[in-house]
Amino acid sequence: MATLTIDRVSRWFGNVVAVNDVTMTIRPGITGLLGPNGAGKSTLIAMLSGFLPPSTGAVTLDETPIWGNSDIYRSIGLVPEREATFEYLTGWEFVLANAQLHGLADPGGATRRALAAVDMEAPAQRRVGEYSKGMRQRVKMASALVHDPSVLLLDEPFNGMDPRQRMQLMRLLRTMGDDGRTVLFSSHILEEVEQLAQHIEVIVAGRHAASGDYREIRRLMTDRPHQYRIRSSDDRGLAAALIADGSVAGVALDGTDGGLNIETTEFLRFAGLLPRVARDAEISLYEVSPADESLESVFSYLIRR
Repeated sequence: MATLTIDRVSRWFGNVVAVNDVTMTIRPGITGLLGPNGAGKSTLIAMLSGFLPPSTGAVTLDETPIWGNSDIYRSIGLVPEREATFEYLTGWEFVLANAQLHGLADPGGATRRALAAVDMEAPAQRRVGEYSKGMRQRVKMASALVHDPSVLLLDEPFNGMDPRQRMQLMRLLRTMGDDGRTVLFSSHILEEVEQLAQHIEVIVAGRHAASGDYREIRRLMTDRPHQYRIRSSDDRGLAAALIADGSVAGVALDGTDGGLNIETTEFLRFAGLLPRVARDAEISLYEVSPADESLESVFSYLIRR
C-alpha cells in the first residue's frame, strides 16, 4: 500500500507559476486528476515521478522524498503524455530494455506479461515507429508495468485509443486499483474519469480547487442552486405548489419537451419536500433527475469560480 503526498508544493518556470501551494494526498485505489489545459496537471505528475523538483514544498512516497531518490523508481510506473519511445526499436525491445534497466531476474518473462496485459503481444515484433497513437500508448503502458510497480502515474493515458482499447485499459486499471495499487491518471475526457476514478483531485490555474467524490463536491457547493428536471402528471400544479416553499429558487415549465426545471438552494429540504407536495396534491412523479450532477457540470463550475 503506497501513499503519495504533496505538501505545500509550488513550481515555477521563470516568472510563470505552474503549480501554486498545492497540498493533496493520493492513496491506494484510482484517483483522477482533472483540470483544463495549462492547469498544472503534467507538472504535478512530473514532480510525483521524480523528473522535476518542486520549487518549494515536499513531494513524498510513504514519507520518503521522491526528488533525487533513484530507489523510488522501483515503486513507480510512469506513462507520460509526451512520446517517450524509441521508434527504431520494436515494441518487444522497448519494453525489454526497461525490464533490463530495472535489473529484473527474468526480464523476458516480465516483458511477455506486460505486453499481454495491454494486448500488444501480436504487434510486439514491429517497430514502434510503425505504431498508431493508440498502440504507442499501450506499449508505453507495458513499459510502465514491466517491473510490477505499486504506484502508476498516467498522464492522459487514453489518448489515441479506440473504444475497445479504452475499455480494456479501464478494466486493467480497475483491477490494479482493486489490488491495492495507487493509480493516478489525468484525462480531458470527463466521462472516463466519472466511470473510472474512485476519487478526484481538481487543479485550476495551478491551484488545488477541490478533492473527493464528484457528487460530494457538488453537494458542498452551497453558493449555487442545485438543478433538477421533473416530469409529472400535473406539471403546472406541481410548479405552483413548489414555488411557495423557501427552498425553491426557481421553477420553469419546459415548453419543448414538457416537464419542469427546478432550482433549489437547500438540497436536503427539497429532497423531503418534493414527494410530500406531490402526495398531498395527488400528483404522480414520472421523472426526477439532477440536471447538473455530472462530472462535467462540477468541473465547469469549479473552473468558473
